[in-house]
Amino acid sequence: MKNSMRILVSGGGTGGHIYPAIAIANEIKVRHPDAEFLFVGAQDKMEMEKVPQAGYKIKGLWIAGIQRKISFKNISFIFKLIHSLWSAAKIIRKFKPDIAIGTGGFASGPILIMASRKGIPTLIQEQNSYPGITNKLLSKKAKKICVAYDHLERFFPDTKIIKTGNPVRQDLLSIHFKREDGQSFFEIDKKKKTLLILGGSLGAKKINEFVENNLDFFDSKEIQVIWQCGKIYFEAYKKYNRRENVQVHEFINRMDYAYAAADIIVSRAGASSVSELCIVGKPVLFIPSPNVAEDHQTKNAKSIVEKHAAILISESDLDTFPLVFESLIMDVGKLESLSENIKGLALPGATKDIVDEVEKLIYN
Repeated sequence: MKNSMRILVSGGGTGGHIYPAIAIANEIKVRHPDAEFLFVGAQDKMEMEKVPQAGYKIKGLWIAGIQRKISFKNISFIFKLIHSLWSAAKIIRKFKPDIAIGTGGFASGPILIMASRKGIPTLIQEQNSYPGITNKLLSKKAKKICVAYDHLERFFPDTKIIKTGNPVRQDLLSIHFKREDGQSFFEIDKKKKTLLILGGSLGAKKINEFVENNLDFFDSKEIQVIWQCGKIYFEAYKKYNRRENVQVHEFINRMDYAYAAADIIVSRAGASSVSELCIVGKPVLFIPSPNVAEDHQTKNAKSIVEKHAAILISESDLDTFPLVFESLIMDVGKLESLSENIKGLALPGATKDIVDEVEKLIYN
């Protein structure tokens, strides 16, 4: 057996691609302390900041996504793709990885393509219920495809699919013991119901507008609100911190405490968020972003709603939220049912199962 392995990891663009990549690397590092890692991301994307913060080296590729409509930007895409394939080949030649792992994002394409051409085993970690074009193409050469949802044989070769779930932060696995700590951390009234509202790290314009318009409604129902409005919108909404029973946060560093303190959660339906919420096991209302490729957030949410484990409200129907929310908080049986059903979909061993597959590809 090899004493030291060399792991090439590519994933980025959003936290939904970056944090699973880091979680996988962390688990490999626990098992193999001498392993060497190199991340590859897209220049000027958030992975160039987040990955070094997690303690890993990263190189950036000059790459961007293709526009889905006719655009002059697609001409530059061709040049960026060629340049990125050349850069990826150079990185692989110098680093000599034992495996290349892709968790999605622009940079995964060139890295996994060139790794396959060099005979290096590749593993794709697909977070969504509806994969993007890049992973569909990469799947033809990938050795293994770790997925979080059923029925992805529609898109990937059936023999390569392993249902593992999505990696989640390990501190979420024990949130059921952290409720009092969470309530103390956020200094909330333990006698009142708490609504946690999540719009992603940058924020969600429509969700923020609807929350602002419904603060009086929440107040009338004696609901206290922990509102993560996002980096872009914090300056506009921080004034509501002066309001009783409302907390506005640009970003929440202790998500384990936020989840533990919450009674009901409103969230986008990115793949990582969905996986976390299954483990958290609280009643959830999904408001998917319609502005993502293949409308995959709506598809993610529907896969949970179909199992009677969450409620979905589209952005275009946000005016119905007060009626839906009021009927929900009055129905204790419904709240308990949603909680139990979403908890039943959790796959808490995802990271370990993915790394098991990594080891098999390296050592077998």
